[in-house]
Amino acid sequence: MPEAIVIGAGFAGLSASCFLARAGWNVTLLEKNNQPGGRAQQWQSKGFSFDMGPSWYWMPDVFERFFQQFGKSVNDYYSLTRLDPSYHILWQDGIMPVPAGAESLAQLFESIEPGSAQALEKFLSEAQFKYKIGMEKLVYKPGLSITEYIDKDLLAGLFRLDVFTPMRNHVHAHFRDPKLRLLMEFPVIFLGAMADKIPALYSLMNYADIVGGTWYPQGGIYSVVKAMHSLALELGVRFHFGEEVTGLEIHPAAKNTISVVHTSKNRYKADAVIGAADYHHIETQLLPKQYQTYSSDYWNSRVMAPGCLLFYLGLNKKIPGIGHHTLFFDTDFEAHAKAIYENPSWPEDPLFYMCCPSVTDPTVAPPGSENLFLLVPLAAGLEENDPHMRERYLQKLVDRIEKYTGIKIRDSIILQRSFAHREFISEYHSFKGNAYGLANTLKQTAILKPSCKSKKLRNLYYAGQLTVPGPGVPPSLISGELAARELIRNF
Repeated sequence: MPEAIVIGAGFAGLSASCFLARAGWNVTLLEKNNQPGGRAQQWQSKGFSFDMGPSWYWMPDVFERFFQQFGKSVNDYYSLTRLDPSYHILWQDGIMPVPAGAESLAQLFESIEPGSAQALEKFLSEAQFKYKIGMEKLVYKPGLSITEYIDKDLLAGLFRLDVFTPMRNHVHAHFRDPKLRLLMEFPVIFLGAMADKIPALYSLMNYADIVGGTWYPQGGIYSVVKAMHSLALELGVRFHFGEEVTGLEIHPAAKNTISVVHTSKNRYKADAVIGAADYHHIETQLLPKQYQTYSSDYWNSRVMAPGCLLFYLGLNKKIPGIGHHTLFFDTDFEAHAKAIYENPSWPEDPLFYMCCPSVTDPTVAPPGSENLFLLVPLAAGLEENDPHMRERYLQKLVDRIEKYTGIKIRDSIILQRSFAHREFISEYHSFKGNAYGLANTLKQTAILKPSCKSKKLRNLYYAGQLTVPGPGVPPSLISGELAARELIRNF
């Protein structure tokens, strides 16, 4: 059987390894860290379990589809709870629970802006079309040729897909109230740019949010990692953790073929390689320059999604009334946005996101305790010149949490850890310390993304958030499938 080496055990690498193994390949997966998951790794300490990266479970159909292709179901590995409210938004004048389901949300909209319930119905009807056509005709394509998109359904619905309309314009055409507009623009934050730079095609994310729902896998997002790792083992994938890839050896008689993968501990013969670690790192650090597809100028011209500052906090008491997901939009959204996208700098008064999974899942914190995950979006590549910067930001966030909840938590923090630009680089070799990959702007969509197939080496493929289809957990699962499918088809 042919030998495949997969680099990186994040969602994309796990997905790719499963599809290759199912197709009869001998698969070896190499991971520099000591556990699977990549950016979705888990940190456990003092009875607390933290998802260190992704914390939202959207698009459950993508996860179910993945497991079904192996004769399995999500339910074979973990249980899901639909969150209701889906999440909370804290405005300057109070808290808004965002109810689960289109009907309940329509009632909320109507109470804020008369006539907006009907506008929401129209908006979601359009978003449903985009979700169906977008997923079938765009997302599950490898993006190697424009001919992939010559499809009668896609061409017939081209204008309905709103590819050339900014998301902000699309939202503003349906809703007038500033809160409703911001609520509808919020989901595209996951795609790495402001709504005026993201195509309105991505209102399909609103469909995923409102109709598909916000879910929680018991045990946290890491339950999905464990499920995929378990499936890969069932399929015969061999894992080597704590083994960083250090170089790719090009066959001397066939200079467009990788023959050996070198690691910090060993060397592995390869008939084909899927790079599911950071694309830029593999290209620029593991390949000789003549075999690199993209130049430094190309990489530096890419528009990156935001970076972030993360805090993991363990509290020795409960916070009554707190929600699972809370967006702190209680400060100036535009000022923070400018600090990310126009004038890269540390925001004075940041918006932030708080996840408290212990509200839903008692296993992630000791009895009577609370598990908090805090995220501040930052400009990509923003470095820290002040060793006290993180502590100052933590105090700002704690002040606002205390103001919102009316409960003192500062003296109840018994465990804390932070993670930002330098950790993304040291842990994941992340290009410019990015957290989410490339922004899904129109000029960085589909065939305009870094290719999932090397243009210089015939047996090297790529998967992950820097290639198709883009950032996020569901796209990463799909990315692994696409890379494996192309490898198998071309081998």
